[in-house]
Amino acid sequence: MAQDELFTVNPDLGPPPEPTGANPEAAQADPASSPLAVRMRPRSLGEVVGQQHLLREGAPLRRLVEGAAPASVLLYGPPGTGKTTLANLVSIATGRRFVAMSALSAGVKEVRGVIEEARRRRAYNAENTVLFIDEVHRFSKTQQDALLGAVEDRTVLLVAATTENPSFSVVSPLLSRSLVLQLRPLTDDDIVEVLERALTDERGLGGTLTLTEDARAHLVRLAGGDARRALTALEAAADAAGSTDGGTIDLAVVESTVDKAAVRYDRDGDQHYDVISAFIKSIRGSDVDAALHYLARMVEAGEDPRFLARRLVVHASEDIGMADPTALQAAVAAAHAVQFIGMPEGRLALAQATVHLATAPKSNSVITGIDGALADVRAGGIGTVPPHLRDGHYAGAEKLGNAKGYRYPHNVPEGVLSQQYPPDELVGRDYYHPTQRGAERTLAERVPKLRRTIRGENGRFS
Repeated sequence: MAQDELFTVNPDLGPPPEPTGANPEAAQADPASSPLAVRMRPRSLGEVVGQQHLLREGAPLRRLVEGAAPASVLLYGPPGTGKTTLANLVSIATGRRFVAMSALSAGVKEVRGVIEEARRRRAYNAENTVLFIDEVHRFSKTQQDALLGAVEDRTVLLVAATTENPSFSVVSPLLSRSLVLQLRPLTDDDIVEVLERALTDERGLGGTLTLTEDARAHLVRLAGGDARRALTALEAAADAAGSTDGGTIDLAVVESTVDKAAVRYDRDGDQHYDVISAFIKSIRGSDVDAALHYLARMVEAGEDPRFLARRLVVHASEDIGMADPTALQAAVAAAHAVQFIGMPEGRLALAQATVHLATAPKSNSVITGIDGALADVRAGGIGTVPPHLRDGHYAGAEKLGNAKGYRYPHNVPEGVLSQQYPPDELVGRDYYHPTQRGAERTLAERVPKLRRTIRGENGRFS
């Protein structure tokens, strides 16, 4: 079938059945048997939790939901942040029929069928269609190309959702015809609001159950910024509490129903400092198993992976340093990986760096060296730069004696020669003391030789 035929109403087909309303799918109330997450789906913009950067006054998505000039949209963000909800609200606001498809199960045939139906409805009933495609990044290039004509002439108002960066997963022609809006994970406060509304709203639990504070905190941790996950866990706990615990959802009920024990860890309290301290001390002590345990506790409790990566970078220099110079490379690579791929996959890079650092030979000579130098500087041990090391590349420098007498190390076969480098006050002061561990063993032999050559056998710069 040619592309032009795809977007032309077949005259042999009659008009579609008369619709029962502008958007009958959205208008129907969710039955009581529907999952809690479905029943609690926002019905208006005022019920949407989070995404205020897209919904503030004048923002593109808010104007679209409020019925402004229609435009196709690519919603990019993690699961449970409201992509389907926002597509529904666009449909309601614009008075359009809502059709949802999943790229996991739909193919070109199904896409063409929806577009043909949308054409017929627009031609015979003046009815427009919002087409919501979930996981659009799973469509092949051919499947995405099949949407272009209908998006171009607005046969459908496309609202596509993806959890992957559309710049890499969506074809350029479709990107250029759509607004790309990034949704953010819900905050802990957002999840608390979602849970409280579900507990009290008649569509949800209608105030029949109470939720203890520690159970609520555990549900928030389990959610990980995903409202759907939070409501699913709450519903499972509510079913158990309603029959066994007198209408109270406590921590034990949540743990038993979601098969996941609560991690006693408060990102703003003592546990945060205690666990990260134990993590670092386990790495320093070369106990790789304990280090992985504490890493797992922090990952499971939702600790910011960027914080964990920063601590690994710091301690690659503080506790390992030149005993294994590749440790810093591993830690920095883990930090970049976490930024690039996010969680939960980022846990693998963090674990790899943790194993590397914990099993590496240890040396604190880097931190003791720089701290010793800083202590002297802060105590006034600064002195003047020796004249032969000063900059000689400006007019008048030669008259001041700058750079005069400087000896160029590359002019000698060894690449090292006798010459004073520190100020007079600090001649002979040693800051770096390499250990006999790991790669530093070689430096422990090399550094004293370098010092003897640089300072002269008698330390007087021959």
